[in-house]
Amino acid sequence: MQGEKQTVEGRGEWRSRVGFILAAAGSAIGLGNIWRFPAETARHGGAAFLVVYLGAVLLVGLPVMVAELAIGRRTRRNPVGAFLVLKERTPWWLVGALGVVTGVAILSFYSVVAGWTVGYLIKAARGDFTGVTSADQAGEIFTATVANGSWNMILHALFMVLTMVIVVGGIKKGIELASRIMMPVLLTLLAGLVVFSISLPGAEAGLRFYLQPDWSLLTPTVVIAGVGQAFFSLSLGMGAMITYGSYLGRRENLLTSAAWVAGMDTCIAFLAGLVIFPAFAAAGADLANLPSGAGLIFTVLPTIFSSMPWQPWGGVIFGSVFFLLLSLAALTSTISLLEVGVSWAVDELRWTRRKASLLLGAASFVLGIPAALANGGSDLFTRQHWLGMDFMSAMSTVFGTYSLTIGALLICVFAGWVWGVKPALAELGDGCTSPFVMRFWSLLVRYVCPLAILIILAQSLGAIEALMGLFQG
Repeated sequence: MQGEKQTVEGRGEWRSRVGFILAAAGSAIGLGNIWRFPAETARHGGAAFLVVYLGAVLLVGLPVMVAELAIGRRTRRNPVGAFLVLKERTPWWLVGALGVVTGVAILSFYSVVAGWTVGYLIKAARGDFTGVTSADQAGEIFTATVANGSWNMILHALFMVLTMVIVVGGIKKGIELASRIMMPVLLTLLAGLVVFSISLPGAEAGLRFYLQPDWSLLTPTVVIAGVGQAFFSLSLGMGAMITYGSYLGRRENLLTSAAWVAGMDTCIAFLAGLVIFPAFAAAGADLANLPSGAGLIFTVLPTIFSSMPWQPWGGVIFGSVFFLLLSLAALTSTISLLEVGVSWAVDELRWTRRKASLLLGAASFVLGIPAALANGGSDLFTRQHWLGMDFMSAMSTVFGTYSLTIGALLICVFAGWVWGVKPALAELGDGCTSPFVMRFWSLLVRYVCPLAILIILAQSLGAIEALMGLFQG
């Protein structure tokens, strides 16, 4: 295949399947697993949403991940180069370019939010949340924290430097080595928090809410939300899995490897729910009305630290471990966000890895400065005249929602219809010989996944709510 002939020499390869799985799972595992998943579960019926989410991972997320890995391994190139190799002299390389731009853009504001987790780790360890018992108190702390532009930029810079140092180290000695250290630590911390949380008095109510489905709550809105969470949770649509797949050896079973990655990502999200819901139930919170996103973690969670056993140290330990967990999850994601662009620069521009890592990391840092100032640090970036939002929210919407969704849709179309099912299945066949599984995958990637992603995009644009309103009217 021409993709193999055009492989860039010396670009690196995973040392082992375990290393790849840990790194790819780290790419997928991020803040969305630990704060977005529990919040979405709470908003959409608890256990009923969980069941939909698990099904969506299998039927939507996993097939798209396999498609990205297949494209990456066949070409041994970055997202731009992969499409150039498979379809020369066509505009399909723009899909890869969209992925590279999206990765750099998301990294710019994701690093800012990751910096908040480090800041809260410091606060929790100092005992700053001791005595904080109301959402208003916690909200004042959060507002003051995110409005401190200079402190946010320091944390943003710290996180970006950590990311660049790891990516500069390369595939085996940087990303894989860091993943082999961080992922076991992350899992250990999370398991410890689960044990602590479910042992709290009153935790049973949280477990029932999370694990006993109430099917009367299962609505089309819940289904769409579950599919959306599964999709966004797996780091799809920007070429991260194309990039990581390009470092895979020919003997690796893509289906099995992808299943391990998706399974680990899902496991982390599931365990995060086992931390959040029992802990909040023990504190007497209304589980069905928990706030979403950052509000859950930064303005509500600190209020339960004071209700932990063994005060004040119980709350200090729980809070410190939780925000350390968040910081590690964020770092495993920022590594892959930067690697997408670095892989492109190394392959297509022939830059050294060091040069690509430092320049693209610096560019993401500069692009992230407005985001660091967008919550009170600067009136220009805080005012809601960036698509009707503050600057950070606008960046998150454009790149974290629309770009990822459009990218994933085009990848499905490319794998299923343009590159074609036969060559895609031939690539999968290098490590999988089950005709039924491969045909089932082709059915999903050609029909089911594009339809599901179109629904997610329509939901993001508000088209579904408008349509439902029209029928109800």
